[in-house]
Amino acid sequence: MLPLLLAVLRSYAPYITLPVAAVIGIIGYKVEGLVSDKYTPYEKSSIEEKREERLLDENLSKDSIEVDSLKLKKFVPRTIFEKNVSPSLLSKN
Repeated sequence: MLPLLLAVLRSYAPYITLPVAAVIGIIGYKVEGLVSDKYTPYEKSSIEEKREERLLDENLSKDSIEVDSLKLKKFVPRTIFEKNVSPSLLSKN
């Protein structure tokens, strides 16, 4: 009897698992809706505006008179890993 039951379950597996997966998915969706917070706070400025303000603040905080010598070649990276580094990650040395 058991081999016959397993053969039937094997042949009808897609028809059995699809409704079971759908029910589990619906239950999970409802539980997540009850548990999670769907509120996203409104922000006045966009990401582009925030970036422009940050870049402007960085440029204003620099002293435009104080410029490094070209003989020191601080603009040439010592290794390839220093080639494309974000300005916020650069060391102050």
